[in-house]
This record gives sequence, C-alpha cells and structure tokens, in this order.
Amino acid sequence: MNPKEPALPSALSHRNELAARLEGKRLAVFLDFDGTLAPVVDRPDMAALSDSMRRTVGALAERCPVIVISGRDRKDVHERVGLDTLVYAGSHGFDIAWPDDGTEPLADCTKFHDLLEEVGEALERKLGPVEGVIIEPKSCSVAVHYRLTDEAGAVAVKAAVEGLLASHPRLRGVSGKKVYEILPGLDWDKGKAVLWMLKALDLDGPDVVPVYVGDDITDEDAFNALEGRGIRVYVTDGVDGDGPPAADYCVKDPDEVEILLTFLADRANGGGKGMAR
Repeated sequence: MNPKEPALPSALSHRNELAARLEGKRLAVFLDFDGTLAPVVDRPDMAALSDSMRRTVGALAERCPVIVISGRDRKDVHERVGLDTLVYAGSHGFDIAWPDDGTEPLADCTKFHDLLEEVGEALERKLGPVEGVIIEPKSCSVAVHYRLTDEAGAVAVKAAVEGLLASHPRLRGVSGKKVYEILPGLDWDKGKAVLWMLKALDLDGPDVVPVYVGDDITDEDAFNALEGRGIRVYVTDGVDGDGPPAADYCVKDPDEVEILLTFLADRANGGGKGMAR
C-alpha cells in the first residue's frame, strides 16, 4: 500500500455490479473500526464514531449480521461503537463477543500476559524520552503509536520494536498506520477469525456473500481469506505501507464507507437470521 490511490475500482461507482453480486444472497458484513468506521486520529483514545455512522451501522445490523473486527480491545471497540446488536471481535480476532453477551476467546492470550506486560514496560523505558510516542497496553498485545513523532523518533521506535521482537521469539509483530503491534506468536489473525465466525454463525454457505471493509495492513489477512468468496473493500484514506491491497473495490474514507453501508442495508435480504447460534 502506498499513499497514492490503489488500482482498484470505486465501490460507489460500481453499485450496479455490486447489486448483481448480491441479488438473492444473504450478507455478512465485517468492518474494521479505525480508519473505516471512524477517522484515524493522532491519539487512539480520541477515536469516535459519528452519530450518523452509528445509525447507519445499526440500520444495517437490523437486516444482516454485522461484525466489527478491530485491533482494539473488544470492550473498547464495543463502547466506542455503542451498539449491542453486533458481533465484536477485538484484539485482531482473538476475543469475540456475541450480541447475547456470550464470549469466545479463540486463542488463549492469558499465558502471554506477563510477557506482554514485560515488553510494554521495556518499551516505556526505551521510548519514554522520544517525544510523541504512545505505548498502549492491551489485553492481547502492546501497540506502539508514533504518528506524533518526527522522523528520528520513528526510526527509534522501529529499532526498539525490532530489538524486543528479536529477543522474544514467542511474540510477533505487525505494522499498521504509524503503529507497531506486538502480539502473541500464535497462528491467528483477522483472516482466520473471519472464516471461523462465518462457520460459527452458519454463514459459510453458498447463499451468503461476506463483505469485508478495512483500511490497514492487518486487514490484508481477511482480504486474502475471502479471495473468491466475498466482496473486499479497501478504505484508501491516509494510506501508509507499500504494495496494493488484495481487495476488489475501494472507497476513499469513512464518509464513503457510510454511503456503502447504506447501499448494503437497502439490499440486505433477511440475513439477520444468520446471527443465531
């Protein structure tokens, strides 16, 4: 992914094509949060969903299953979205909650808590003097945000994260938009979580079209998992990284995401029944 627009058709300019793909099908809609439902902000604690987007997502959830899958902790993203009719998958799909408050810890993070706490404290010591760095401890990871740093600070962050990962082989790292995330070294990601949820929600049949909308490098795993079986929409605003995403369509920003979700709600075909477990 790079700062210029990827060579992808606009989802909004191809609504007739999308309508044809959705005709007679049930939908299951997967949504990232930061950069997709809400704009990317300088500090993660400042991210907020607009009232208009909340109403749009709520209306969509009345017609079909809607799953928010985020790198944020599950409770955090649930509070920020503020809707109880959705499935929430936090920590990149490690921790899932259903609308009936049932939870599903899909990969056990508890045995990594002490190690992640140790790494978070080490990062605080190493990067504390670097202006603009935000260390965010989470239940299943540690995020290092450097959107507010200068170039030298970004170099220092990269070196610190790589050094810690080299000395802790039980952990792995992923990079996103001005953030590095240190995760348990388990074979689990957003793509595996999406496929698991489709099966758990009885939505893995040929009558269901999964739609995934995301903007970050971690969403690539979900795009790849849904190749040939779903509609993958990439949000291009504020792109960092390199290489084009493995998506089918694009939209520019959360405002266009909202237009797309309204379109999907108008064409949802009673998929809400698939939410039962």
